[in-house]
Amino acid sequence: MKFKNYLLFIFIGIATHLWAQTSVEAQKLLELASKQMESYDNIEFEFSYVLNNRMEQINQESSGKVTVANEKYKLNFLDAIQLFDGKALYTIVPENEEITVTQAEEEEDFGINPKELLQFYKEGYDYHWDISQKVKGKNIQFVKLIPTQDDVDIQSLLVGIDTQRNHIHKLIEVGDNGTITTLTINNMSVDSSLPDSFFVFNEADYPNYYINN
Repeated sequence: MKFKNYLLFIFIGIATHLWAQTSVEAQKLLELASKQMESYDNIEFEFSYVLNNRMEQINQESSGKVTVANEKYKLNFLDAIQLFDGKALYTIVPENEEITVTQAEEEEDFGINPKELLQFYKEGYDYHWDISQKVKGKNIQFVKLIPTQDDVDIQSLLVGIDTQRNHIHKLIEVGDNGTITTLTINNMSVDSSLPDSFFVFNEADYPNYYINN
């Protein structure tokens, strides 16, 4: 074996080892964040949501708030409210005075699906250690997720994790069509005292609404 080829062989071996090592570390960090956030009885946070496509000259910014407790959640986003009580999903649109009710198995994504926030990474991705940033005194470590399947419409996901608290801070999705969506979590509180009726839909609260079952 020629000397330069031998060196190349060594470098490839080292690179492969480091790549595999950082992939393991990336997966461990995701698991730590998932376990930490799943350990809470409930989580409440505000968020900003940005959708950008430079080629199409699209830039949309919005914000919202969500409360999650196990399978249940209440999401205020895009001038609508989604309430999932564990069995049925109620999409409430005050502007139209309309409520759409779907069962759990019929549930569709609403741009953000709080139930998937801690679970989405577990299947269908390779993990890679990415950049770290300081954000308002927090150390945010990013993990890059590359889909392992060909039938998905995204190129990659970046998950930014606050390494001190093991909380998810940011999600960045890069689509095949050049669209980049960014979800940034702000003002998170955990284990709040919620009333028993918090995730219960009460039809009497919407007397003039049309309910589409």
